[in-house]
Amino acid sequence: MFAVLLLLSWGLVKQWYLLDLLLLPIIAYLFYDYYNYHKKAQKEIEQFVESVHYRDFSRYFEVKRAPAELQPFRSGFNEINSTFKVISREKETQYLHLKTILEIVDTGILSYDIESGEVLWMNESLKNLVHIPYLKTIHSLEKRNSQLYKQIIALAVGDNFVSTITKEKNNYKILLSATMFENENKKYKLIAFQNINEALDESESQAWQKLLSVMTHEIMNSVAPISSLAETLKSRIHESVQQEGNSKEALNDIEIGINTIKKRSEGLLKFTETYRSLSKITKANMARVLLIELFEHVQHLMQPSLEQKKINLEIILRDPFLSLEADASLIEQVLINLLLNAIDAVADRPNPKIVITAEVRSNGKIAIKIMDNGAGISSEVIDKIFIPFFSTKKTGSGVGLSLCKQVMMLHKGNIQVQSLEGEGSVFTLVF
Repeated sequence: MFAVLLLLSWGLVKQWYLLDLLLLPIIAYLFYDYYNYHKKAQKEIEQFVESVHYRDFSRYFEVKRAPAELQPFRSGFNEINSTFKVISREKETQYLHLKTILEIVDTGILSYDIESGEVLWMNESLKNLVHIPYLKTIHSLEKRNSQLYKQIIALAVGDNFVSTITKEKNNYKILLSATMFENENKKYKLIAFQNINEALDESESQAWQKLLSVMTHEIMNSVAPISSLAETLKSRIHESVQQEGNSKEALNDIEIGINTIKKRSEGLLKFTETYRSLSKITKANMARVLLIELFEHVQHLMQPSLEQKKINLEIILRDPFLSLEADASLIEQVLINLLLNAIDAVADRPNPKIVITAEVRSNGKIAIKIMDNGAGISSEVIDKIFIPFFSTKKTGSGVGLSLCKQVMMLHKGNIQVQSLEGEGSVFTLVF
């Protein structure tokens, strides 16, 4: 085209008009061919864009039979199509795997758009669990189960909540867990529904077995001697009736026996009363409590015992304004129980020492630690120390640590223990 236009210009300068007339049809053809070339290239691009738009990566652009100028286009389109095909196949495989996993797990899964409430996913486990076959939006759950709806909406991201669902006239405990993810500038909330009824039943059963084991042991230790003593008294009464001369001695024996039965019976009553005390604490009167004031009060209470036994108590509190929402009297009782245990643990140790610390952990939770350099707790015993009535002390009731655990549960916290035999123990209260 460039050469013909140059020749045409030369003819105009030289006034060779016949040559120009001959060159005009050639120029027209070249322009027409150039237009067709761009038209074909544009059409090829449109077809490629269309295949990408509709995700039709099976389309193949013939290269060998294409005009030479279009072959690089088609070759590049085919390579891009192949790459997209591989990516699409991998995504589809991952989606199928994820879908299969979500359908076969026992945990119910629900995800919805936080802004519009539109339900994105609801697996079969959840449908069977809540007896709801379909949800278009999360708000439509309100008509079916208003309590569950309110709990889901109120559940903050990262939190857990135990809910109760009624299914076939049976109540099931469900653990709700919430998380959030973002996709294409939309925020979605994902709720996991885990049926913990069986786990709770199993844990409760184990707890009852441990409790009954301890109670049976304690009661049998009292009942067996009482039964034996009663049988002995019965024999002595018969003997005293038959032998009047020994009546005074027999009456003394009977009196001693009756007193023994009375004391042991009072012990059983005290044991039963102690058991009842485990269920008395049902409510905590929450208020803002400064830990430094709480620690100082406990220190004043325990100071006479500490000085008498020459035990060094150290309180470490880096933030004097550290506070928490708690029932001061209950937490004080927990600290007293733990300090009494620590005092017993370090009683026979050289340089006995007890340390109380408080700190805010990285997750925002407050942890109070009571550490001692006492005898420690053996690995055989450490799993049983929170069981009601279990005690390693000869005069212990086995209730102190159980009450401590119950108080911490009322505060939605927990109590943890770490111990090395011969080195000491650390009890941690986590709020």
